[in-house]
Amino acid sequence: MVIKGACLCGAIRYEIDQPLRDAGNCHCSQCRKGHGAAFATYATVDPTNFHWVSGEHLVSLYESSPNARRMFCSICGSTMGATDHGKVIAVTLGTVEGDPGIKPLSHIFVGSKANWHHITDDLPQFDEWPPGDEWT
Repeated sequence: MVIKGACLCGAIRYEIDQPLRDAGNCHCSQCRKGHGAAFATYATVDPTNFHWVSGEHLVSLYESSPNARRMFCSICGSTMGATDHGKVIAVTLGTVEGDPGIKPLSHIFVGSKANWHHITDDLPQFDEWPPGDEWT
């Protein structure tokens, strides 16, 4: 199974040759601002199975937390995922083309979610990181 993804303009493309893991909806203020939405949906990827197909030179980084950088397209602004010490550790599910083969397991950082958004599904909710699930 090869998972393919791209930014909005298609200049950046990637492939992942292993299933994604631990998808979740993040409601922290950084994700809300970075996506312009109520939450962002990320999935974890094994860095050794992530490969840039094209446009790696167009990836811009923003250090939003110590050791964690958000990746985005320098042309269209699409949020692509996150890196840790230069290795891709997560991708945004919105950039995956087709079925990502995974669905969100939980809502995280709901302690700081937008007050205008109501979570209406039955997924578990955590005020911060779930135990043992930090990226950094």
